[in-house]
Amino acid sequence: MSYESYFQNLREQHLDELKQFLTIPSISALSTHKNDMNEAAKWVAAKLEKAGLENVEIHPTAGHPIVYAEHIHAPGKPTVLIYGHYDVQPVDPLNLWETPPFEPTIRDGKLYARGATDDKGQLFLHVKAVEALLNQENALPVNVKFCIEGEEEISSPNLPAFMETNADKLKADVIVISDTSLLEKGKPAISTGLRGLCSLEVTILTANTDLHSGSFGGGVPNALHAMISLLNSLHDDQGRVSIEGFYEGVPELSASMREEFLKQNHNEEELRKNLDLDALYGEEGYSFVERTGARPTLELNGVYGGFQGEGSKTVIPKEAHAKITCRLVGDQDPAQILERIVTHLESHVQSGAKLIIKRGEKARAFDMDPSNPMLQKAADAYEKVYGTRALFTKDGGSIPIVETFSRVLGAPVVMMGFGLPDENLHAPNEHFNLENFDKGLLTIVEFLKQL
Repeated sequence: MSYESYFQNLREQHLDELKQFLTIPSISALSTHKNDMNEAAKWVAAKLEKAGLENVEIHPTAGHPIVYAEHIHAPGKPTVLIYGHYDVQPVDPLNLWETPPFEPTIRDGKLYARGATDDKGQLFLHVKAVEALLNQENALPVNVKFCIEGEEEISSPNLPAFMETNADKLKADVIVISDTSLLEKGKPAISTGLRGLCSLEVTILTANTDLHSGSFGGGVPNALHAMISLLNSLHDDQGRVSIEGFYEGVPELSASMREEFLKQNHNEEELRKNLDLDALYGEEGYSFVERTGARPTLELNGVYGGFQGEGSKTVIPKEAHAKITCRLVGDQDPAQILERIVTHLESHVQSGAKLIIKRGEKARAFDMDPSNPMLQKAADAYEKVYGTRALFTKDGGSIPIVETFSRVLGAPVVMMGFGLPDENLHAPNEHFNLENFDKGLLTIVEFLKQL
């Protein structure tokens, strides 16, 4: 039986199983869902065992469990380590969901639920692809291992230590991750780069109380004025970050990489109109896809302070706050970048204002050479199923654990995503297009066979 027929015959059964998985509210960020996290880990382990995987283990951590499984019966053949995560984002704001987030619903060829595309749906494809190969051929063409965690949405605090301790157990020739997306419908992509990340929270304090602007205005420092002045110093008029040494370790884009970006045929004017903007904005000399995929950024994620209620209150606020994140590329060191930002802030803060800085998360950028044979075989597999070869892209987002896998295990990482950019991951009405559910199964089977 062809794999197309196999998957078509079992499609409803597979979708019912995926729906079961999606009903589990495995929100790693909320401690009230601890039992749900354990239930999701057990569900994954049971499905791996049912699929024919061996040595299925649930490893406790200081947080949520890690599930491991393997099928090592192909001597002389490559070993593939498949990574995924069973945890999901919180669902807020709940009132914006058209159907409840943990009651999976299919409409218009899309499966709606929290985790449908990030990452339960994509992870599920790998389990069923391996199961199909074992059912159809009683063997796998390669050796396969699974490492599935429950903390990706909270920056994987316990997986790096697990990797270090179990490096021999996890050793592989290639690591495969499906947690990214196609460029658009029918246009597959393989990400060869993810930006790194660092974050911080800034607080400015002035007087020991809010003050009446009539009695004190013009005579005392205003925390909001000081914050705005400070934040304005972070960029120049050309959209570049003004912090000394910020661009150290940032590689210039090669001609071949710029050519790959051009192949995406990204329509900046259409994007501008869709977002109802008068103009796009960013670092001069780079296109939108280059700015968002291969250049570093410093962004304000929140600025607040003073009176924010209805009407007017003539107050001079005693404090102001800002949240800042940077996306990093190349060899930028997130810890070093944070220290350089702190130095800049301290040297530019307004007289009379006190600065408090809370450092946040740190993650290095990830980069792969698209000429790697493993990535080329993945592109071939996409071409056979989708009828068009995958483009090699760089994604603007961050998946910190990808760099850790590559560094600790010393193996290439192939990011074979089957989502679409508009599937509302991390937002209300998250969904997974079932066209890519069907084609994803076939692509993974093809890739493992080509290896």
